[in-house]
Amino acid sequence: MKKVCLRSTTSCLCVNPNRKCSGKRYNVPPSAEFVSRVSGIPTMAKLPYQETADGLDAAFVGVPIDTGTSNRPGARFGPRQIRVESAMLRAYNSGTRAAPYESLMVADIGDVNVNVFDLKDTCKRIREVYKKILATGCIPLTMGGDHTIAYPILQAVAEKHGPVGLIHVDAHADTSDVILGEKIGHGTPFRRCVEEGLLDCKRVVQIGLRGSGYSADSYEWSRAQGFRVVQVEECWFKSLAPLMAEVKNQMGKGPVYLSFDIDALDPGFAPGTGTPEIAGLTPIQGVEIIRGCRGLNLVGCDLVEVSPPYDTTGNTALTGANLLFEMLCVLPKIKYY
Repeated sequence: MKKVCLRSTTSCLCVNPNRKCSGKRYNVPPSAEFVSRVSGIPTMAKLPYQETADGLDAAFVGVPIDTGTSNRPGARFGPRQIRVESAMLRAYNSGTRAAPYESLMVADIGDVNVNVFDLKDTCKRIREVYKKILATGCIPLTMGGDHTIAYPILQAVAEKHGPVGLIHVDAHADTSDVILGEKIGHGTPFRRCVEEGLLDCKRVVQIGLRGSGYSADSYEWSRAQGFRVVQVEECWFKSLAPLMAEVKNQMGKGPVYLSFDIDALDPGFAPGTGTPEIAGLTPIQGVEIIRGCRGLNLVGCDLVEVSPPYDTTGNTALTGANLLFEMLCVLPKIKYY
């Protein structure tokens, strides 16, 4: 079998003719058939690294902060561990037959240079970086970091696209007003987004919410804004494909942002997170939610709250890496076989 090219230990343009690669020059991760997974510098999915989003259709971006966490820290190490575990990813989605690397130019553009001593300054830095990313027409796929990051990212997204729909997958609503006297933190981002008009509240759904609360109805504020709230009890013992068909109708043709907190999954599957809640979603349901976004006008996605110190097996980060790949596979203009 003739190999076409294998230009480095970290990336290639095409592995061999039988991979049916497009005639266009796309970044394609090297196949583990030819390059061992344990070799090379760990970028997301072993894609090439570049410093900016110029020329890219989609980019993986790390935002390594946990300054906004209220319980267990460690999410600052999430992007690094997700990249390490992403070496298991291959070029095609066997379940959906998506071929993202025959469709979009994708790369890893590294991490936002956050200020680990100042959360408000970090939010400013995130917002400015994402404004530059979005200005190129690139769709950011973000590796968190704690959920605070959704607020400055959505500031940048809304500046470009106007108020967006939101598919928020999480154990927590993240709509608190003030926590310990602070308005910025991982429990407040979507309250701030509503206040600033960043969300189209009729096109917001929150899926997987659960746990004990500070009041009898922890989600009253969300419903009052017009959000659809899907508590985890509505998800138990069933496929979420029918739910996602309804969500697609709710989102319509407008721009949509997908924010996925790994603690939406039951801690039996994803223990490496800061605020775990029992009786959560399964990884299968997480995949169903993301695959259910196919056909939507997704303008950005994030996977947040992976805290590697609380899962020494690496499985939480591995799950996060796979969910990010699933997000890539449902972006607009993806090719399917």
